[in-house]
Formats: sequence, structure tokens, C-alpha cells
Amino acid sequence: MTEVIRDIPFLATDRVEALLDIERHLIAEQSTIERWFRGQWQRTPPPFYASVDLRNAGFKLAPVDTNLFSAGFNNLNPEFSALYVSAIQHYLNQYHPGLERVLLIPENHTRNLFYLESVARLRELLELAGLDVRVGSLILEDRTVYDLPSGGQLLLEPLCRDDGRLSTRGFDAQVILLNNDLSGGVPEILAGLEQPILPPLAAGWRNRRKSQHFTHYRAVAQELAEVIGIDPWLIDPVFRRCQGIDFMRSEGRECLVANVDAVLEITRERYAHYGIRQRPFVIVKADAGTYGMGVMTAYSGEEFLDLNRKERTRMAKSKEGLPVSDVFIQEGVYTFEQTAQEAVAEPVVYMIGQQVLGGFYRVHTERGRDENLNAPGAHFEPMAFGQTCVVPCRKSPPDAPVNRYYAYGVIARLTLVAAAREMADWRRQGTLETGQ
Repeated sequence: MTEVIRDIPFLATDRVEALLDIERHLIAEQSTIERWFRGQWQRTPPPFYASVDLRNAGFKLAPVDTNLFSAGFNNLNPEFSALYVSAIQHYLNQYHPGLERVLLIPENHTRNLFYLESVARLRELLELAGLDVRVGSLILEDRTVYDLPSGGQLLLEPLCRDDGRLSTRGFDAQVILLNNDLSGGVPEILAGLEQPILPPLAAGWRNRRKSQHFTHYRAVAQELAEVIGIDPWLIDPVFRRCQGIDFMRSEGRECLVANVDAVLEITRERYAHYGIRQRPFVIVKADAGTYGMGVMTAYSGEEFLDLNRKERTRMAKSKEGLPVSDVFIQEGVYTFEQTAQEAVAEPVVYMIGQQVLGGFYRVHTERGRDENLNAPGAHFEPMAFGQTCVVPCRKSPPDAPVNRYYAYGVIARLTLVAAAREMADWRRQGTLETGQ
């Protein structure tokens, strides 16, 4: 078991006071913030689960990615399992009362035992919440038991479809819970089902785009910033999008150069406004996809005029070898959090419904504070979240764990509101349950 961090990784920056100002403001406005969130959930119910990667630069605290098919449940602090189970029960009571049987469909990573550990942990939490759960595979033809590194086991069963219902042998599920991001598209076996699917098929990466999510996030951040009186840039990364990119043929470079430079120019202006002496940078990545694939740090648009073959090959493909043609250009947010061993770290926050569960730090000993940490060589250290992170402590300093985690929880829940608005868009467009 990974050792639990009892202290937050410290901020190795001279801009700590700026972050403390943000945290003080969030603490002072806690009642207003929570009231605002309640109104959001009444209008747009949250997805079943989500996780968000945050970056803490001291002067800025912002999300950089939101995953609606969360893995890594095995990396959550096991000491707070009761909190996780309570969050699941709260979601079920509110949105699916009477639910008893769930069919969980994971990714096809049957060789990745650490991913299967996450699936096993998710199944355990669902069962502790009172659900009867089976795990069905999109690729297996026979029931298969996997021995896990933790010493446990996980049974995967082949899926059966009878007209509009999906099941495993002798198990008629009421709800399908996807833990598969459908990067390769919607399999025929999942199309047109009678059973509700969580998250909806439209949340898969064949349909979803980071640029759409962060467009919603920008509106959400601006709304909350206006309510509590802060500059939205402090919690919102600037971004642009390019389409029709072909890295291997060097097509679309002009769009990349222009938009990278545009994001950098806006960032330089905000840095000058706040007296920040760091060098602005951007993160360029596929507009659809996950697993940290096809990600590049850049400090100028000119860098995309002379990519070598290795760099072009790395940027040209995403998960499952799918070609990248739509590119997301995001303001780089430094992570100045580091462990006692001086390894850079970033918080990853998990949510069930509107409840913040906690999360873990993604730590990388070989990556810098301006680089993507979701890469081979990263390891995970659970945060010591002791409560739901909706009640800060006004008597404690702003950087006390309870207050730092409250700030993380506020930003994470803002991404959840954005995701809920994405789903509302899909519902209006008629793509919610088709993913097309």
C-alpha cells in the first residue's frame, strides 16, 4: 500500500502569498460558494463520477483536464472508504432511487493489472453502497479471473445482448456503468440500449472535446468569479483550438503557430499585470483523448515549424492509435508543489456526483514543473482528505490542509458543473445516448 501523505507538498515558489489570497477569498465566501453550487446542481445534475487534474502555480490554481471515466480508484486513501460509499449512496438516493443491479464495463486493458485494481476497487465501493455488481468485458468470450497485484481477484464476464438489454450470464442489469472512454467509438453492442448508461455514450472521446469542456468551464469560472469578486483568470487557463492538423505531413502548422502565440501573448499580459516573472508556456495536446498521450510543452509558436520526426510521430497519434487532427492549445500552468524529496507533484481530485471524495498527488521524479506529469514513471500518493472538503476552517491558516483541500474542491466542482452543462448540450442535440 502506498504511504499516505500527512502533509501537503509544499509550494516551492515566491508567489505563495498570491495563492493564500485566493484561498482566503474562497474561505471568506464559502457560504456564497456553496449556495451557488446548490443552484447549479438543481439546474444541471452532475455526472456519476469524474476526476480532475489541477495545477497549483502559487499565483494561479486551475484545472488542466477533466476525466468522465475515472480510473485510479485504487490510489485513493483507503482510510476514508466510508466517505466514498456515502457519496455513492447519496448520488443513488438522489438520482437513481431503488437501483439494485449494475453492470460495470471497463476498458479493454486486460493486461494492465494496475488498471484492473482500480476496477476491482470501484466494484468493491459500489457493492459496499448496497449494489449487486457484475463486470462485463467488451472483448472476452469466456469468464476470466484475474489475479491482482494486491492479492485480490477480479472476475470479468462476456457480455450478452438480447434485443435492447445488455447483461452477463443470468444477470439483468438495471443500469450500465461505463468505465471505458470509448475512444474507438461506440461498439454496436452498446448502441440503442433500453438501460440507462452512466456516463452517457456521448461522453466518449469520439464525441467529446476538451475545447468544448473548457468553453463551458470558462463560462462557469466567470460566473463564480463575478459572484465572489475575483479575476477569473486566476482559476481559468486560456486556450485555443486548431482543426485539420496533420503532424506527419506538417499540415496546419500556421494555425498552430498563430494560436500558440495568441495564448502566450494573453498569458504574458496577465503575468505583467500581476508582476509574475515566470516564463509563459503552453501545453499542446489532442482535443480528444486521455492517458497523457500526444502532449507537448512549447514556449513559442515557432517550435512547431521544425518538429523532428520523433516529435511529429508522438503528436500524431492518441489512444488506440487514432490519428490526431484536432488540437487543443492550453495555457501552461506551472505546478510549484513538490514533495520533501523535491519531486514535482499535482493534485488529482475525485468526485462522485457533487461530492468531493479526495484524491491523490501525481508525482514524477523526472519531469519538470512545466511538463505533463501524466506520463510513464509517475507514481501516486493519496491525499489525506479527512472530510468532504466543503467546510473550510476559518480558524486555521489559509494553507492548512483543510483549507487547501477546500480550494481544490471548489475548482474541481467547477469542472463538474462544466461537465454537467456538456451533458445538457448533448441532450438538446439528441446525442446523449448515441454518442454520434
